[in-house]
Amino acid sequence: MKALIERHWYRPRPWLGVLLAPLEALFAALSGLRRLAFRRGLGRVDALPVPVVVIGNVNVGGVGKTPLTLALLASLAERGVTAGVISRGYGGSANVPTPVARDSDPALVGDEPLLLAQAGAPVWVGRDRVAAGRALLAAHPQVQLILSDDGLQHYRLARDVEIVVLDGARGLGNGRLLPNGPLREPASRLASVDALVINGPPDAALLNKLPAAPARFSMRLAPQRFVSLAEPALTRTAADFAGLRVVALAGIGHPQRFFATLRALGLAVSREIAFPDHHAFSAADLPEDADAIVVTAKDAVKLQCVNHVKLWVLPVTGVVEPDLADWLLAKLKLPYGRKISRHSGVPGVQGPAGV
Repeated sequence: MKALIERHWYRPRPWLGVLLAPLEALFAALSGLRRLAFRRGLGRVDALPVPVVVIGNVNVGGVGKTPLTLALLASLAERGVTAGVISRGYGGSANVPTPVARDSDPALVGDEPLLLAQAGAPVWVGRDRVAAGRALLAAHPQVQLILSDDGLQHYRLARDVEIVVLDGARGLGNGRLLPNGPLREPASRLASVDALVINGPPDAALLNKLPAAPARFSMRLAPQRFVSLAEPALTRTAADFAGLRVVALAGIGHPQRFFATLRALGLAVSREIAFPDHHAFSAADLPEDADAIVVTAKDAVKLQCVNHVKLWVLPVTGVVEPDLADWLLAKLKLPYGRKISRHSGVPGVQGPAGV
């Protein structure tokens, strides 16, 4: 039934839409009342002592938030700005604020936070993102701003900038709210965010539905060379797999994007196997008849314990145009390599980063 409903989101079935309409109305009422409560000051909102940038989405499913966060972290670091990341840690069991190390257990902290931590960023996870942010800043006082991986609907966390990522091909689906469609919030919510990042070439119908107000950016995912999970110094191109029986595995929100990328690279894949998002991989999931198994970087962090000699990872780099980091720093009025504080509610320069 779940698969049927998800197909309905992008290829609507009128009869199913009628069936799900009452549940959609209930979801709309509850989520709308919650947004209104925070807007009217009835819900508690807590601010952190450094700027907070939320990178989220209005719809469910993989849209490319993690590649965007990784790209933004790298761009900020190039400009001398130290950023930390907080996350709910979906797929992990951590409820209290928990630091994420390069070798953390993904079953505890989640796969996406672990991938971000392996890129070198300070990362904390927890159900309460405000508490996670405070714990991160206590442990890393040099952090100048915080990126919240997801959390667009976590209204208790005060934010300075909201960035929404949209999948260019799937867009807003049928435009309906859960469970009748893929939207967590109505499409009108996009008019109130600060920036839209469209991942991949957008469908013409999507562009017609988007508000003109927010700043708009485009992102493409640039695949790198395949990397051996057992021996990271060993890399390959798609051509190097010629003559091998290659199987592709993906446990991400939109596995078809990964499979399409492999085909575009010219990789001859004998079988494509999709698992649910945040799937906890084990050795039993790996087909024994494959000569090589290719996976996403997000899935690879959950397969480190397997250390299978047949496993190959395809890293991708998010390329954003125009420059998102420059736009963000200008919007926050954050000088390169300097730190903003909120003393007396007025941002001010304290001194060089890390001091």
